[in-house]
Amino acid sequence: MTTSEAVAGGEPLRIKARRQINDRAIQQLFIMPTLVLLILWNVFPLFYSLFLSFTQYSHSGKAPPVWIGTGNFDALLNDPKIWAAFAVTGRYALLSVLSQTLIGFGLALLLRAKFKANGLLTTLILIPMMLSPVIVGMFWRLIFNPLMGIFNYMIGFWNPTTAPIWLKDHALISVVIVDVWMWSPFVMLLCLSGLKAIPDYIYEAAEIDRASPWRQFWRITLPHVAPLLLLAVLFRTIEAFKAFDLVMGLTGGGPGNVTETVSVALYRMVFQGQARTGMASALAYVVLIVIIAVSNVYIWYLNKMKEA
Repeated sequence: MTTSEAVAGGEPLRIKARRQINDRAIQQLFIMPTLVLLILWNVFPLFYSLFLSFTQYSHSGKAPPVWIGTGNFDALLNDPKIWAAFAVTGRYALLSVLSQTLIGFGLALLLRAKFKANGLLTTLILIPMMLSPVIVGMFWRLIFNPLMGIFNYMIGFWNPTTAPIWLKDHALISVVIVDVWMWSPFVMLLCLSGLKAIPDYIYEAAEIDRASPWRQFWRITLPHVAPLLLLAVLFRTIEAFKAFDLVMGLTGGGPGNVTETVSVALYRMVFQGQARTGMASALAYVVLIVIIAVSNVYIWYLNKMKEA
């Protein structure tokens, strides 16, 4: 190898290797502070709340946390109010997610057809999910008002004296109605993306084979949309178990404990009464375990669908 070859061939290799090391160092210089910040921002509160769940502690007092082991968890499992809150959350999640699935999937089937103002109609349907849940709750509180609201007039109750008081007589159903109104567009959006991904030639082949629309739905449409539909159900189920802002904006958990979900009960446990921070941390981890268990069921079924 000549000197010119060494200069032309060897020196650039050393420069290239040196630049790779410098680039890697620069990448780590920019990425590591962000990773450390994210770890401290997320992991530290997670483990600190886990520690507090095994202690008797109130953030409103000056006493330090006192280790009591699993005392908070034992108290929660034997508290009928907590079981009642889980029952309310379960009913709320079942009614809202089931209704959102049916309505969202139905809207997606309607909007799949090509017609004028399709894009405008889709945008208008998506507006509710873009609003703040607290604002939506306060807005619907006015709509449900038996004297000034329009909801009773829309369903045929023209006399305010005989009209039902929704936020009192049917509080949980009222919360479900508002949640369905707000989040059905989310299910529709996911289902619509799945419907538009189905090639047209599959339906054309089915029509040539004289398959009925009902058979096309069960054999073509539903199998293709099912993974996205199940993903939407998973997301909405998780959010339903964490429902707080919409409930607080609409009913505040009342009347009484009729709409007191687990998140509302947790809020009251921390910021009202004796401010039992340790027990509230334990309740938060119980909710986390329930959500993880439900999510694993959905994910297992979704993976089973993909393997089929």
